Amino acid sequence: MARGSELTACWEEGRHWRGTHLEFAWRPTRAHHPRVGIIVPRFQFTAVARNRLRRRLRELLRRELLVRVPAIDLVVRAKRSAYAASFAGLRAELTGGVSHVT
Repeated sequence: MARGSELTACWEEGRHWRGTHLEFAWRPTRAHHPRVGIIVPRFQFTAVARNRLRRRLRELLRRELLVRVPAIDLVVRAKRSAYAASFAGLRAELTGGVSHVT
């Protein structure tokens, strides 16, 4: 998902789950595949740190989780603590969040 309106609609109309480092919102979609949006707020971090976190989350979703997610719209929003989280910690959090979604 790329449009802000799609992300907002999913966040406002969908179901929610909050973890330690990430927040999830999801809703059914008419598409035959999952659509994912990643939100990484600034929280006074540099662009380098934000892009690194965004790349980590995107890679984890691509490699491990998108094959298990049904056809839904999914929004993943990073909390401030996600910047300091390890790759393994983010993987565990994403796996837990996806288990709530499915």
